[in-house]
Amino acid sequence: MTAGPLDGLVAVVTGAGSGIGLATAELLRDRGAKVWSLDAAEGDAVPGIPRLRCDVRDAASVAAAVAEVAAAHGRIDVLVNNAGISAVGTVEAFDEAEWARVLDVNVVGMARVSAACLPWLRRSEHAAIVNVCSIAALNGLPERALYSASKGAVYALTLAMATDHVREGIRVNAVSPGTVETPFVTRMLEGFADPVAERRALEARQATRRLVQPEEVARAIAYLVDPDATSTTGTILDVDGGVTRLRVRAES
Repeated sequence: MTAGPLDGLVAVVTGAGSGIGLATAELLRDRGAKVWSLDAAEGDAVPGIPRLRCDVRDAASVAAAVAEVAAAHGRIDVLVNNAGISAVGTVEAFDEAEWARVLDVNVVGMARVSAACLPWLRRSEHAAIVNVCSIAALNGLPERALYSASKGAVYALTLAMATDHVREGIRVNAVSPGTVETPFVTRMLEGFADPVAERRALEARQATRRLVQPEEVARAIAYLVDPDATSTTGTILDVDGGVTRLRVRAES
């Protein structure tokens, strides 16, 4: 058997119970990493990927999960901050508690997990963090005020972290997916009066005329954590079906 590009590395993936997180955890495992899934929901472990219950809103929960991974291997080399929740509506749709909840998960949660992993990442020769951002960070999407605010913060947080830790040998990047075919999106669509029509609208706004697949985002993440990507840091990599920069003419 040939060695995988991530052989010997230990990776932590948050929100890895389904969707982008699960696809990423499986791909990193297949490329040789020892992967741990951290997820707030109960669920079965995937073969070769131990699963720990971890609530990114709770510093004690985060510390305990990270400590268990580190105790098992004596190292952490890769962190994928994928855990996140959706919010649909204008600024009038949410009370202060919901603003606090979404920002706590989507932004502060990333900071909590990163801070817990940093002492271990500093010891690694191949340290990498990837934050899962969104096209909502830089594109005005309808009824995504709170979600967009959270992902705009993730975008800025990624650049700040990349700057803070580059001279420690820790690369920090982000992926910015378009609409991805995941349970996360399915749950969001269920909140609309006509989920089928809303899905068609989401597909139509992407130049490829289809939803992004989780495996496509996972492959982008795998590139960003690969030890060969030594000069890639402070990058926000779009995996968005062209929605951010392409303006395709409507079909006649």
